[in-house]
Amino acid sequence: MKKTAIILGATGLTGNILLQKLIEDDRYDTIKLFSRSRIEGLPNKVVQFVGNLLELDKFKADFTANEVFCCIGTTAKKTPNKTLYKQIDYGIPVMAAKLSKENNIDTFLVISAMGANKNSSVFYNKTKGEMEHDVLQQNIKNTFVLRPSIIGGERNESRILEKIGLIAFKILQPLFIGKLQSYKIINAETIAQAMLNLANNKSNAEVIITSNEIKKLVENS
Repeated sequence: MKKTAIILGATGLTGNILLQKLIEDDRYDTIKLFSRSRIEGLPNKVVQFVGNLLELDKFKADFTANEVFCCIGTTAKKTPNKTLYKQIDYGIPVMAAKLSKENNIDTFLVISAMGANKNSSVFYNKTKGEMEHDVLQQNIKNTFVLRPSIIGGERNESRILEKIGLIAFKILQPLFIGKLQSYKIINAETIAQAMLNLANNKSNAEVIITSNEIKKLVENS
């Protein structure tokens, strides 16, 4: 039987790569996008729901699928207001998980970040940690939380300082050995493929998946 997938964050780097993979994957005949803006030029198997994701509960009747892929995330530069930042990075994934539970969706995948810790004094890490905790509290049968390190890939928007930082970080990559391997840049393509692999091979017992484990999911597939 063909499946239906939901993507949150399909306009972002990883979410857009995942969207293209799902479009090409014959196991899926319907892909539902929930976003604040429409993506043009998509095939008929993609159904778009456009609106305010901070009010995601209003989409409850349409929030039905076999799997939910949550790729939502913002940055301090794009969202300097901490209240709004938390509404996006914490509020949207948690509401998506709650709707998944209420609508009997048994597979939920969400991108978090390395260093996520609900007890952290660092706002970013604390927000991600609280999100993870409350997503897992929904007790969805197949829940996978991915914690990538710095995500590499070509973004649509211009981020000059970020690009400079990534170049410098890449130069240092050979020095990252042993435990430091977890801090190596991970490509968005790898994360998207790992999410797809997890959704279609639920024998993986890991709930929290580190950056190294994300890479192994793709290398060993």
